[in-house]
Amino acid sequence: MGTKLTEALLAQQEIPAGYLNIMGYVDKSEVNGPGCRAVVWVQGCPRECAGCFNPDSWTFEINQLVAIDSLGADILKNPHNTGVTFSGGEPFWQASALANLARKVKVAGLNVMAFTGFTLKQLQSESAPPGSEELLEQLDILIDGPFVESQAINSPLSPVSSRNQQVHVFNPEFKDQITWASDQIEVHVLKDGDRIVTGYQGWLELT
Repeated sequence: MGTKLTEALLAQQEIPAGYLNIMGYVDKSEVNGPGCRAVVWVQGCPRECAGCFNPDSWTFEINQLVAIDSLGADILKNPHNTGVTFSGGEPFWQASALANLARKVKVAGLNVMAFTGFTLKQLQSESAPPGSEELLEQLDILIDGPFVESQAINSPLSPVSSRNQQVHVFNPEFKDQITWASDQIEVHVLKDGDRIVTGYQGWLELT
């Protein structure tokens, strides 16, 4: 995966300061963490896991550049949101920018959660993507580990999608709120007519 990692590092340099390169965004979801929350899917992941829910997120090419300030304001516009979830793609390849966004929404009282293909141990190592420690410090919950198709779970009793993944609760307020299920899905119809199916089936464009 060496070439892919080099591509990931170079791609970061193409994103202007104060911006994120995202695959998509919804301002209300109930299947991506506790309570009602916004979800940000970042663009770019070098893993290309078999059975990945979001293969459109693999490429690191610029898809949709959004200003962190603008995205933060959009998240806070929904009074029902209690938190925001970072998914992808791989959030930790844009860790510093997401940490900046996390700080903005946490000041307003929202909690922050992230999915990652890395393990927590990898994110705490010297080989972690730049800014990983900065983002970890802002998280209330982390779901870690790559999706492994041979270990897939589709159960109303599981918040993770494959058995190798783990839930890390950094904020004890949420220890009894890990109740969403990996077999739930939502369909969101966007203003431009595109649709997002989120949850176990991930991001799909329906026709």
